Amino acid sequence: MYARLEAVADLKFTYVATCQNYGNQKRNGDRRATDILNLMVNNPSLRVAYIDEVEEREGGRAQKVYYSVLVKGVDSLDQEIYRIKLPGNAKLGEGKPENQNHALIFTRGEALQTIDMNQDNYLEEAFKMRNLLEEFNEDHGVRPPTILGVREHIFTGSVSSLAWFMSNQETSFVTIGQRVLARPLKVRFHYGHPDVFDRIFHITRGGISKGSRGINLSEDIFAGFNSTLRRGNITHHEYIQVGKGRDVGLNQISLFEAKVACGNGEQTLSRDIYRLGHRFDFFRMLSCYFTTVGFYFSSMLVVFTVYFFLYGRLYLSLSGLEQAILKYASAKGNDPLKAAMASQSIVQLGVLTVLPMVMEIGLERGFRTALGDIIIMQLQLASVFFTFSLGTRVHYFGRTILHGGAKYRATGRGFVVRHEKFAENYRLYSRSHFVKGLELMVLLICYKIYGSAAIGAVSYALLSFSMWFLVLSWLFAPFLLNPSGFEWQKIVEDWEDWSKWISCRGGIGVPSVKSWESWWEEEQEHLRHTGFMGCLVEIILSIRFFIYQYGIVYHLNMTTSIRQGIRQSIVVYCLSWLVIVAVLIILKIVSMGRMKFSADFQLMFRLVKLVMFVGSIVTIAMLFYFLDLTIGDIFQSILAFVPTGWALLQISQACRTVVKGIGMWGSVKALARGYEYMMGVLLFAPITILAWFPFVSEFQTRLLFNQAFSRGLQIQRILAGSKMQA
Repeated sequence: MYARLEAVADLKFTYVATCQNYGNQKRNGDRRATDILNLMVNNPSLRVAYIDEVEEREGGRAQKVYYSVLVKGVDSLDQEIYRIKLPGNAKLGEGKPENQNHALIFTRGEALQTIDMNQDNYLEEAFKMRNLLEEFNEDHGVRPPTILGVREHIFTGSVSSLAWFMSNQETSFVTIGQRVLARPLKVRFHYGHPDVFDRIFHITRGGISKGSRGINLSEDIFAGFNSTLRRGNITHHEYIQVGKGRDVGLNQISLFEAKVACGNGEQTLSRDIYRLGHRFDFFRMLSCYFTTVGFYFSSMLVVFTVYFFLYGRLYLSLSGLEQAILKYASAKGNDPLKAAMASQSIVQLGVLTVLPMVMEIGLERGFRTALGDIIIMQLQLASVFFTFSLGTRVHYFGRTILHGGAKYRATGRGFVVRHEKFAENYRLYSRSHFVKGLELMVLLICYKIYGSAAIGAVSYALLSFSMWFLVLSWLFAPFLLNPSGFEWQKIVEDWEDWSKWISCRGGIGVPSVKSWESWWEEEQEHLRHTGFMGCLVEIILSIRFFIYQYGIVYHLNMTTSIRQGIRQSIVVYCLSWLVIVAVLIILKIVSMGRMKFSADFQLMFRLVKLVMFVGSIVTIAMLFYFLDLTIGDIFQSILAFVPTGWALLQISQACRTVVKGIGMWGSVKALARGYEYMMGVLLFAPITILAWFPFVSEFQTRLLFNQAFSRGLQIQRILAGSKMQA
């Protein structure tokens, strides 16, 4: 009886697991090939498809030929069933779409369900599969369905607070979000979920994934685009669910957010969105916009609002216009104008992404539970996490729009809840969060110094509290949400690792995790492949630092006695560039001395450095004596020139070929390393101070992780201490 049941199941269902590299792994004796073979032997119904690359002689010469091969397990060996010759190398893009498309020919039947590696199923849900397949025969509007969507159950939410946030966010998207997208909006697509495809429809219309490199980074949603454009109908059904594991560590979550943001950037540039926008009716077009690229575009506008607000208020203050407006308002008794000048900027810092989550928890488990959960989430720093995720989305979406070149970022999707080293966090978040956070922090400090509308501490706090929250979240969330992030021994090891990484020279074959120079070169890849317009936009954006520098220099104490009108103020600004040029010349001399002076000339090199040091001291002393330079002027000059140096770095990287041609690339690299040292110290100092207090690490562990994981961390510390004493 059991054999007959197995035979009936084999007739109705086929399980095909695709692994492109199985042939190479088998030839190389890889352990993973043995694991795949054991799966086939233990599950006789399982089939594995892979791409076989062989050399064949044709016309007297050897050439590579590619086959798509299907195998099964028989007597502890794999047995080939089919072998189909391919017209060329099937790997045009990333692994997942190629895996799906090359194995599509080996499937049977009229329905095809796609299952990711991080998905699971439940026995009671499997009994509903017959009911789900019957939906293909039901009336769902004008056209029969071509993709049946089902909900997912995120089962990784109990590991830590981050996993809980991600689980709730994903649950709201795959349930209430999908439900509304399918009906009434009719703009649901395919999102890599365990959807069931009409196999006959899709196999004759280009497959179930788009595998081209670059533009189709989010290959799954293009299957939905393709289905909708070819007059298909995509539905969503609530009565069946499939388990899914989501990322549980901050770095994993950030890599996933970066991949999705880059994919949305490429969707914005794709012809599929263009065609959908032209063929949808007005309301469906608006729904499609907001549920695809519009969400990321509006997130980018939120961050742009912060930048525009801060730079606008700072330029008003530095130009004297803000003070003039306030004097006019006081003279005329215009209180509303004074209130408008001191108005605060309240920006939704990713908080609105919490609202669908609250609605989903309320519908599923009651609004009292939803209210309790949202309070607990806020106590566990959910706002910090979502604000940090906002920065990730905006950075990668904007970079992809400007330069293209999106690439796949493997998250692993494993159970990764461990302490991430400071160097790893710095590599991952330096350009996306730390640089932007420090820029906003400098702007807020300058506005406190020069602003006229927010003289008092209370008015300044009301004006800027939301932006300070954004800055602190972007700068310190990776360390605050890092397991054992404030443990003293980990801090010492992190500093040694970071110092070794940033001091190591790069070169051919040196990975970015070993050398700062290799990582720095990788961070400029998007500039090498962008066009002239991309580099021009980078240069134009960097000009904001020069305008900012002019405003700061104009307000120095030493310039008030010598400026008499616009002509003299521009002269003062030009003189300030002499300081920058002098610093660049000194950097060039130092870098040349380190590279070209041998051991015999080290005494001469040290004498040169002594002369430059004495000359700098004499110059500063003369400025104190003749031009009324003050200590405050020195600090204000640092605030003015540090962003200018960063702008010069950005422009030099955009004009890489020209800078290399004039022999200044070594100086640019030395200046960049100095900025990296400075940013690293600024970030590391507060973490080190907090690590001095043992209760901070204890509080962090209790706050961010569940009781079992917290107990595991305590036991791990005890064992580590016992080993050190032994």
